[in-house]
Amino acid sequence: MKLEIEGLNKGFGAEPVLREVSLRFEGRCLALIGPSGGGKSTLLRILAGLETLDRGTVHWNGSPLPVDEAGRRSHRRRLGVVFQAFNLFPHLSALENITLPLEKVHGLTSQAARDRALELLARFRLETHAAKKPAALSGGQRQRVAIVRAVAAKPEAVLFDEPTSALDPEMTVEVLDMIGMLKAEGCDLIVVTHAMNFARQVADQAAFLSNGTVVETGPSEQLFGDPRTDECRSFLAKVLKY
Repeated sequence: MKLEIEGLNKGFGAEPVLREVSLRFEGRCLALIGPSGGGKSTLLRILAGLETLDRGTVHWNGSPLPVDEAGRRSHRRRLGVVFQAFNLFPHLSALENITLPLEKVHGLTSQAARDRALELLARFRLETHAAKKPAALSGGQRQRVAIVRAVAAKPEAVLFDEPTSALDPEMTVEVLDMIGMLKAEGCDLIVVTHAMNFARQVADQAAFLSNGTVVETGPSEQLFGDPRTDECRSFLAKVLKY
């Protein structure tokens, strides 16, 4: 995956959220870290085609990010997105949550969608939960079903927006293990996360965002081990203290 972001600006009403964001990345996994309200989720939503930028340019694998609605829909179909609140349909089973977009968005037949969904549920040890609705699943199971739904269409990349922030520690490990497995299998990932040790171990590059700007970026081992800026150093000292 290759990303080239130059001078990106985004605001909501009179409130600027991203200011002159520039970033270069080439690799398998990019982690976006930083304090809450720093602009990480907004940047991810722009990259996912869920929000439009106000000014600037974004190139993904050499092509400009579409700005028209038809182009953004096409872009979204090539990606998987996982949110912190799972976003599963509560009235559908785990299996149906996965097969529905495969049929309605990606055009698979009902049987092909079912076969692919069951294969992935089995691969991620969720097959015994296929018939359960989200309310009958643990938080970790719901998030893992959401990840299966995101990867079922064989996307170019999967984007995660704080996928473990609503989970307890044991469930967090389940989900992070699954994300790490996807990266090991060659899946391109962009992850907004507060799980610093995970980001350090799995990401090829990390970008530290604060107050709507990219304060520092670099190989994850370098950024976490020897941050160049005082702001990044202070942030990591706080979040890694305990």
